Amino acid sequence: MKVILIYDISLLSRRDQRRLINVMKVARKYLHHVQKSVFEGEITEGKLAKLEHEILEVVDKDRDSVIIYTFPDSTNFQRKILTNVKDPTSNIIE
Repeated sequence: MKVILIYDISLLSRRDQRRLINVMKVARKYLHHVQKSVFEGEITEGKLAKLEHEILEVVDKDRDSVIIYTFPDSTNFQRKILTNVKDPTSNIIE
């Protein structure tokens, strides 16, 4: 399945910065980093469950926001970059 993960980590203290870095590290293990707090990629249901579990081990459930959009393999969608920046996923071999 295709997945888009976005997060917003509350940054009120120095410890919060560590949490932000840890969430990014977990997301990078499973998905491609597209923008600051946006990741996308293809993932199995088993790996998605692991990703969700690892993210929940790191975040503060009362202050942080994590959203995962899932698209079944049968779903067709287009990804369109509107600016002149290089596609951050262009170097990914699939």
